Amino acid sequence: MNGTLQGKRGLVMGVANDRSIAWGIAKSMAEAGAELAFSYQGDAFGKRVRPLAESIGVTTLVDMDVTDDASLDAGFAELKNAFGSLDFVVHAIAYSNKDELAGRFINTSRENFKNSLDISCYSLIEVSRRAVPMMKNGGTILTLTYQGSTRVTPYYNVMGVAKAALESTVLYLANDLGPDKIRVNAISPGPMKTLAGAAISGARKTFRQTEANAPLRSNATLEAVGGTAVYLASDAGAYTSGEIIRVDGGYHVLGMPQPENL
Repeated sequence: MNGTLQGKRGLVMGVANDRSIAWGIAKSMAEAGAELAFSYQGDAFGKRVRPLAESIGVTTLVDMDVTDDASLDAGFAELKNAFGSLDFVVHAIAYSNKDELAGRFINTSRENFKNSLDISCYSLIEVSRRAVPMMKNGGTILTLTYQGSTRVTPYYNVMGVAKAALESTVLYLANDLGPDKIRVNAISPGPMKTLAGAAISGARKTFRQTEANAPLRSNATLEAVGGTAVYLASDAGAYTSGEIIRVDGGYHVLGMPQPENL
């Protein structure tokens, strides 16, 4: 896919370390020729992100807190000064109190519910609102979701509700921004060994279960998710919008485990 994104500029939000999905996407996009900027929240994440950014030639790093309007305004002003325009944004941001993902869903607290929906879903709207004026010739907005949005998934609880809201937000943004030639899509990978995934109780069991039962008998790789993101941000994805694209080895088609695992 070398050169597929040549001449395009984009912001990648949510890179945490070299096993994060956002990093897999960023690496694939850089290899496809895109010029990237990274956002991070606070000095602790900044220290993690800088070496990764340097390894693929990213020089624009912006400190942004998606729960703080002033921080978002300042971050996008800095981005506009550095890039002038944008062709795509990758929103790979989600959060919930991990203690509430292990218990019963009915015990979800009001505070964590609001916080989870704010960071994991509403932030996409706030980011899009600021990115759209920089997409003068159209563009692409991508986010990440998970199958727990539509099917009950152990250890996911309120994050499933947040991802359901996020997927609905993708549909409404796709319709809203279509006249501006801006496409909005979500990628839904299966379980992956990431920093965020490790915070979920039972993550190892879930990973083994999906790997053993997916039609391809494998969970997705960072490269596979990255390649899908490259397609969606490229001219080849010019007429793909409002989609939830699953990259999960086909696991989503199953009604039951494979016969040997029943």
